[in-house]
Amino acid sequence: MLYLVGLGLGDAKDITVKGLEAVRRCRRVYLEAYTSVLTVGKEALEEFYGKELILADRETVEQEADSILRDADVCDVAFLVVGDPFGATTHSDLVLRAVKLGIPYQVIHNASIMNAVGCCGLQLYNFGETVSIVFWTDTWKPESFFDKIKKNRQNGMHTLCLLDIKVKEQSLENLMKGRKIYEPPRYMRVNQAAEQLLDIIQNRRLQGEEPEITEDTICVGLARVGAPDQKIASGTLYQMSTVELGGPLHSMIVTGTMHPLELEMLKLFSVDTSNFENNAFEKTT
Repeated sequence: MLYLVGLGLGDAKDITVKGLEAVRRCRRVYLEAYTSVLTVGKEALEEFYGKELILADRETVEQEADSILRDADVCDVAFLVVGDPFGATTHSDLVLRAVKLGIPYQVIHNASIMNAVGCCGLQLYNFGETVSIVFWTDTWKPESFFDKIKKNRQNGMHTLCLLDIKVKEQSLENLMKGRKIYEPPRYMRVNQAAEQLLDIIQNRRLQGEEPEITEDTICVGLARVGAPDQKIASGTLYQMSTVELGGPLHSMIVTGTMHPLELEMLKLFSVDTSNFENNAFEKTT
């Protein structure tokens, strides 16, 4: 049996009882280590689960999936995912490979940012398409995510923005020379994502467009959701560019049309109540 086990969002204790029972009876246990991270390290998980964990990076999962599935038809193998197992399409590929090999599988779900984001008070059924905001480089500055946010906002929907994670990434030079030398991990912060959105707004104005999203659009910054030190901040997009929420992981929401109850909840996390009220109430109509 192949078990895909969600670990939740906080620490080692966020695994479900069913998930923990599955992990403890598995011969091999892999920890997916590139689409998200917990607030605790591998060693803390091993101590709580009572099992040695094998780190599975992007290369392992996407190019060497057969090694994960090896002998899973005759013994139990677990694949642990921070959040919920199907928060990334990569994991659907693993299931399809298992089915093709005749290996049975079971999914043990858990909380993910996709539903835990409701902690800020915005109603989940008012969210549109989720987007990913990637780190820009000097030569690569995609804006496609902005157009998706714009479309959601035109439809009155909120947008959850998942912020980029760079783990075990190679520089272009090392990649071209085939050197297995990796850059330090980088995790995009809310203020970095907001700065990129502000740059796009300026670019669009230079092109003669008045964007649907402006510096005064109400946004929400979230950090370490599910952890004891989680932080939430609400305010304008401009304010999000200066907010400091601490260590990873961060997410950001660009709001659409808001219900009065949603506004009341966002005020609890406002970085500047007077400014927030002046802007937010204009967006409820």
